[in-house]
Amino acid sequence: MQLGMIGLGKMGGNMAERLRLGGHQVVGFDFSAEAVARLASSGNVGASTLEELAQKLKGRRAIWIMVPQGDPVDQTIAKLEPLLNPGDIFIDGGNSNYKDSMRRHKEATAKGFQFVDAGTSGGVWGLKEGYSMMIGGDKEAVDYLRPIFETLAPAPDKGWGHVGPAGSGHFVKMIHNGIEYGMMQAYAEGFTILEKKEEMNLNLPQIAQIWRYGSVVRSWLLDLTADALCKNPALEGLEAYVEDSGEGRWTVIEAIDLNVSAPVITESLMRRIRSREQNNFTDRMLAIMRNEFGGHAVKKD
Repeated sequence: MQLGMIGLGKMGGNMAERLRLGGHQVVGFDFSAEAVARLASSGNVGASTLEELAQKLKGRRAIWIMVPQGDPVDQTIAKLEPLLNPGDIFIDGGNSNYKDSMRRHKEATAKGFQFVDAGTSGGVWGLKEGYSMMIGGDKEAVDYLRPIFETLAPAPDKGWGHVGPAGSGHFVKMIHNGIEYGMMQAYAEGFTILEKKEEMNLNLPQIAQIWRYGSVVRSWLLDLTADALCKNPALEGLEAYVEDSGEGRWTVIEAIDLNVSAPVITESLMRRIRSREQNNFTDRMLAIMRNEFGGHAVKKD
């Protein structure tokens, strides 16, 4: 099966390679000529323009879009529409807001196209391990794309599924990422407590390895954590600055809208935001209040 792909960064490039190894051909476009050349050198087909990409795809065209969420997705679809035919399929594999995906599906359907939202997890490890995919959209389009999903997944019958109507794929992926925030925060706090127990001289890489087998806290995330600790046990050279890609925020907003208590996910998001604050004003306010009511000492620069 042929698939168009727009956005050949690390994840997109790895997905294209997994599809090639699975017997599919990817026709890919990226603003980076180097990324396009890399795709072509691996046995897939490169395109230097969107027009060329559309021309090189035969029959019913399906185009997987891997660009940043928001306006870039809308701009990409708008540029592709004049180049495609009714029935052709847009697949948004990025981290879009599910409400945008619902809107894009409605707009695409009104113009005779189809739109599928594919919440995708697996990152840089997907080439080897396969990708977890949460698919939203119309059944006919998802069924047509089944060979693509079965090839990208860890196994044809594992790690992917059609979870519901348009927008549901990105909704489920959003909650997935909110859970990930909480798991990461718990691991980070636990290992920090271990590290602070200096009199025991605990070996964090060793403990991480122990927990990987038989423990109730074992996970792929712990596997990656153990690997990272083996490479850099003291976390030397790292800045305590953690970004978020948006899904954690959307998950918290959704929890509020649905009257669902989600304190762990919410606090993990707040901790990420806190990590970016230098010379934190909130903590300085706490210090000066303690000094005022209790005469507690205040540390000064």
